[in-house]
Amino acid sequence: MASRTSALRAWWARRPPAAGAAVMATGIVSVALHLIGHESLSLVALALACAAWVALAAGFVVLLVRDRAKWAAQAGTPGALTAVAATTVVGTRFALLGATPVAAVLLALAALLWPVLLVLVVRRWGRRMPGAVFLGCVATEGLAVLGATLSATTSTAWPAHAALVPFWLGLALYAVALFRFDPREVARGAGDQWVAGGALAISALAGAKLLMAAQAGPYLWNDDADTLLRHVTVVVLTLDLAWYAVLLVSEVVWPRLRYDVRRWSTVFPLGITAAATLSVATAVSVPWLTHPGRALVWVAVAGWLAVAVGAVAAARTDLRSLSAGAGLRSTAPR
Repeated sequence: MASRTSALRAWWARRPPAAGAAVMATGIVSVALHLIGHESLSLVALALACAAWVALAAGFVVLLVRDRAKWAAQAGTPGALTAVAATTVVGTRFALLGATPVAAVLLALAALLWPVLLVLVVRRWGRRMPGAVFLGCVATEGLAVLGATLSATTSTAWPAHAALVPFWLGLALYAVALFRFDPREVARGAGDQWVAGGALAISALAGAKLLMAAQAGPYLWNDDADTLLRHVTVVVLTLDLAWYAVLLVSEVVWPRLRYDVRRWSTVFPLGITAAATLSVATAVSVPWLTHPGRALVWVAVAGWLAVAVGAVAAARTDLRSLSAGAGLRSTAPR
């Protein structure tokens, strides 16, 4: 039993910061299922996302307290920004449930983490980077999505006004990241190359949420600003769908079937593209978009199930290996 416990601790300690993408993926699948009316499945996904979020948050705090040098090293990697993005995605689902206090707390927490982690990560950006370079945009737009959702659900103006800042900043960060992204990752990436499209999807979702906030409650901005936001949102979604097609074709031409933790960064773009398509359809009154949007939800669910099976199998293999190693050490002569 002791060897199993130590093996579990060792396995958990080896989780990379990018493991937060599992929370992002599960949380956005919950949001997407909610948008098509499958509330029971959505709540199951939310429960899983919350459990994973609590576990990762506990690990984040423990590492900060016990080993600040290691925490600082991990916080400077692009995957660290999944902590912010995951918090905003879970918060968005709570906002849609009407749990405003919980969503507001998660927004505040994400807003506090965001500048610290963003500065640490951006300082280490280089050239020819993997798809995780777009997480700066994802984390920033996540703040916009949650802020705009809270504005719509509470009919309060200031969260939407505040959300405009990360919305435009996120698009600027995307442009910068695009020049640092290595295009070869489309053919050889282990899963996070999909964030190149996912970052645009969450930007489109943020735009749609801002438009819906303006429709749902108090006066927010004039018609010119609304028209600009509408055009930008549609263009961004179109670019996202183009990326989706390119990345999907790349998976057929260069299949990568082996499980990698970065595959959660594939599931998140699948889910966020579905949610963005459905939300833009509502925000700009284009009903026919709901049909591909609903289909994309089930593609995301299938992707989630496939990656979850791979994650469980990989975890079992790792735990057996670590348990065997711990058992050998415990029986070795001293």
